[in-house]
Amino acid sequence: MIAARSFTALILGVVVLSAGSLPSEAVKVAPPRQIAYRTWTSTTDFLAGAQYGTTVADGALTFGTSTGTTAYVDPFGDGTAKNYDQTSWISPMVSSGFGLTELVASWNATTPPGTWIEVSLAGTTDLGTTTKWYVLGRWSGGDDTAAGDIHRTSVPAQGDADGSVAVDTFTAATGHWLDRWQLKVSLYRLSGTTQSPVVRSVGAMASRLPADKKVAVSPLGGAEGVVLDVPTYSQETHIGQYPQWDGGGEAWCSATSTAMVLDYYAAGPTAAETAWVDPSYTDPQVDHSARSVFDYSYDGAGNWPFNTAYAGSRGVDGFITRLRSLTEAEQFIKAGIPLVASLSFKKGDLPGAGYGTNGHLMVIVGFDQAGNVVVNDPASHLIASNDQVRTTYDRAAFENAWVPHSGGLVYVIHPAGMPLPAPPDPQHNW
Repeated sequence: MIAARSFTALILGVVVLSAGSLPSEAVKVAPPRQIAYRTWTSTTDFLAGAQYGTTVADGALTFGTSTGTTAYVDPFGDGTAKNYDQTSWISPMVSSGFGLTELVASWNATTPPGTWIEVSLAGTTDLGTTTKWYVLGRWSGGDDTAAGDIHRTSVPAQGDADGSVAVDTFTAATGHWLDRWQLKVSLYRLSGTTQSPVVRSVGAMASRLPADKKVAVSPLGGAEGVVLDVPTYSQETHIGQYPQWDGGGEAWCSATSTAMVLDYYAAGPTAAETAWVDPSYTDPQVDHSARSVFDYSYDGAGNWPFNTAYAGSRGVDGFITRLRSLTEAEQFIKAGIPLVASLSFKKGDLPGAGYGTNGHLMVIVGFDQAGNVVVNDPASHLIASNDQVRTTYDRAAFENAWVPHSGGLVYVIHPAGMPLPAPPDPQHNW
C-alpha cells in the first residue's frame, strides 16, 4: 500500500523503523517546486462553472432540479441498492502554468442525512487527449446508513494510460502530465426527499515536484518566538479504542491532529455529539474525529481531504496544499493559523522524536527564537501522555522530513473570517 500511494502513503500511523541519520552529502540547489492551488468558494466562482441541475444560494452549491437518478450499491453496506436523485457542477478548465503530475482536491460541505457528494477530476494530457473522470472521493459527513448516508470512501482501481488515483491523490502516468484540469462535484439525495448537500467550496492543489532527497534549510520567516495555544492530545492514549476505525489510536495521527486544530478554534464536537464514546476514554473528540474522517475503502483515518472536509463540516474552512518551505509555514503562524503537516523519517533523522515512521501527521504550532519548529506531535514520543505532545524539532531536520517526503503537504484549517497570509507571487499555492 505504501508504494501504491506515493506521497499519499505518508498518512499512515506511526511505525517504528530502524535507526538512521540525515544524509551528510552537500545540499544541491533544488529545481523549482511547482505548486498551484485553485478554489471556487463564492457565488461568482460557482456561476463561472457549468450547472447541471445545481443552483447557487448564499455563495454555495445546492440542489436545484434533479437531472436523473442513480441506483447506488454501497460497497460497505448490505448489498442493496438505494436510489438517489443527482445534480452536478463542473468547474472551468484550469491551467496551472506547468504540467502537473499530482493533484489533490479538497472541499467544504454539509451533508444532511440521506445526502452525499462525489468529487471528480478530468484533464487534458501532454498528448492533447482528454482523460476520463477520476473519482477523488465520495463524502458523507454522517454514517447513519439507515437514513441513507453512505460509507464515505475513496475509489480504488481507476488507473489507465493517463494516470491513477492513490486513495486521495491523482498521479499522472509515468512520463506524462496534465496541462489543464477541471473538477466535477456531484450532489446526491435519497429519491423522494428534499434535503440537499450544501457545498461551500471546492478546490485542488496541483504540483510537479523535483525528486530531491534533501533540501537546504529555509531562511527565517518572521515567526520566531510565536507559539499558538493549540491544545495537546496524544494518539497513544487511544490505543485499542474502536479498532474498527483504523485499528485504534496508534494510527490516529491525522484524526488527532485535526481534533487539536478544531479545538484551538473552539469548533470541536460537543459533549452531546461525543456521548457515544465510552465515558472512561479521555479526549473523546479524538475518537469522534477518527470516526468522522474514516475512509472505508482505504481502511484508514488518514485520507487527507476527508480530514479537512470533516473540519469544514464544523463551520470552519479547510483545504489541502503543499508549501515549499518553513518560510512559507511561518506566514501562517504569524496569521494565527496552525498547520497539520505530513512527514516521514527514519529513527534518528528527527532528533528528539524517539521513533521513525513511514508517514505521520503533526501540528506546526510555532517557532522558537532560533527558528526551530514547535509542534504538537500526537505520537508523544510513543508515551501515552498529553504532556509529551508539545515538543521542538530542529528546523533543518524537520524540513527534510517534510518537504522531500510529502512535498510539504499541509492541512490548512481556519475560520472563514480569518484571512490567510498573502500567497507568494507569481505561483499561488494557497
